[in-house]
Amino acid sequence: MSVKDRIGSVKDALKKSRIDAYIISSSDPHQSEYVADHWKTREWVSGFTGSAGIVVITPDHAGLWTDSRYFLQAEFELKGSGMELHKQLVQGAPEYIDWLAKNLKPESTVAFDGKCFSVSQVESISRSLGGAGIKIDGDVDLADSLWKDRPALPVNQAYELPLNITGLSRRDKIESIRKEMREQAISNYLITTLDDLAWVFNIRSNDVEYNPVCIAYAIIGKDQTNLFVDQKKIDASLTARFQSEKINIQPYDKIVPFIKTLEEKDKLWMDSSTVSYWIANQLTADQKYFDRNIPKLQKAIKNPVECKNLRNAMIQDGVSLTKVFMWLDKKLDKRTVTEVELAEKIIEFRSEHQDYVGESFAAIVGYAANGAIIHYHPTSEHCAEIKKEGILLVDCGAQYKTGTTDITRTIALSKPSKHEKMQYTMVLRGHINLAKAKFVQGTKGIQLDILARLPLWQHGLNYGHGTGHGVGFFLNVHEPPQGFIAGLGERGTTIIEAGMLTSNEPGFYLEGSHGIRIENLVLAEENETTAFGKFLSFETVSLFPIQTRLIESKLMNDEEKKWFNKYHDLVYKSLAPHLNYHEIKWLKKQCAHI
Repeated sequence: MSVKDRIGSVKDALKKSRIDAYIISSSDPHQSEYVADHWKTREWVSGFTGSAGIVVITPDHAGLWTDSRYFLQAEFELKGSGMELHKQLVQGAPEYIDWLAKNLKPESTVAFDGKCFSVSQVESISRSLGGAGIKIDGDVDLADSLWKDRPALPVNQAYELPLNITGLSRRDKIESIRKEMREQAISNYLITTLDDLAWVFNIRSNDVEYNPVCIAYAIIGKDQTNLFVDQKKIDASLTARFQSEKINIQPYDKIVPFIKTLEEKDKLWMDSSTVSYWIANQLTADQKYFDRNIPKLQKAIKNPVECKNLRNAMIQDGVSLTKVFMWLDKKLDKRTVTEVELAEKIIEFRSEHQDYVGESFAAIVGYAANGAIIHYHPTSEHCAEIKKEGILLVDCGAQYKTGTTDITRTIALSKPSKHEKMQYTMVLRGHINLAKAKFVQGTKGIQLDILARLPLWQHGLNYGHGTGHGVGFFLNVHEPPQGFIAGLGERGTTIIEAGMLTSNEPGFYLEGSHGIRIENLVLAEENETTAFGKFLSFETVSLFPIQTRLIESKLMNDEEKKWFNKYHDLVYKSLAPHLNYHEIKWLKKQCAHI
């Protein structure tokens, strides 16, 4: 079926069911960013492959809502499909709800699959549409009947991480959750998010592309823990270890029947922002206890063992990228290189390392105008030939057993213009401002975001994405709760704590011309305590040179230059012992001072 045919089949189903609008999210029952093929309903019906977006289909309209990171990608992928692009003004805002309230008549019915929407999402939809007299139905899964060749759920093997990698045992993590349960007089705690589950149980798998997680649920009780997972994924030795720790293996699809066995007096602690509307609806009002996600914050604060391992992963990544960009330099002296070829070469060099597991997201290799497409991903059908001219943006990341990486570099392949150097230098100054920030304990991401934007603002420039996101430890590359962002969402309002790993990635994009982004990961750490409180700062842990060719050093102050030169010294000192003579020679040139 073509995209037009799929949209048509949904419209026909709406007419038969007397449903006035159908909402399709990008998520799964675990509120994941990247989902298994089985849950890629929005991609199946629209053809849009970006990781964020909402589709709304009515009998006479089909629309995709997504934010500025995906505008150019969506325009390309939706062309000729009959799906209209609605450009979101605010990233993450539910602007499609406003459209529904405006375009539907009172007494209309809006339906969706409640498995793929959180309780808080449905509450927001209900409030907005209820005010317009519109009803909702969260128990409609049209994909189940219309998607004839829908992929099955994956059954990849789960494996356990040793203590010298995790730093904390499964017993300790579960006990920390039970401690909070006792304080709240709660009988059971439900984990639905896959990264939190992987962290608590010290297991990893590859059920979801890019994120090394295992599709499962868990309920931690006062004495027993139940892990709901396909038994094929857990081998006999791991099952035995689970049983010795009073962790019972239950079939994945038995989560709802189990919940229904809970006594009326038993409260189930869950996070309304991540638990699905479908699961929450299985409980009575007295049984539900909505509060925060306990392991989310614990997981975000990396322990000393994780921090040590993470630094090792950064060295492996820096060594790989040195080989990649050295290879690119040599090839461009002889021929052009496609964006896809470069993305494949990044994987090839990274895979030489023993700890390498896979990429943490699809590499963004954007040459010239493609660099202005913020989440651009080249394919064999649509990619550019990289020549020894213009600007190239490469944003890539990897999953190592010792940590997760995410790094962006922008390089000029020929002499840059005065304007390009100014733009790049302002992005670099913003990056440095945030990297060398010192701030009092209690500071939130929204308060630090301006440091990265200010140099660009002073020139009337800006970028339309957040400045930084949390990063997991050999887990999701985009990991809540913290980040640097201008908005009042979770990323902006979470306090930055010592041990949190966050990206620092200001940028600038000129549509039709080029993109600029400089990204490193920064680890928050305690700095000093004075009479005015405890102060924190950042350690930049990503290790790869920042190109000097695009820098206009006259636009930088002495402190910024000092930080830059010190960073280049660290990169050279860290990577050189792992390289051969020719690679060291290339690296030394790239790590020049300004």
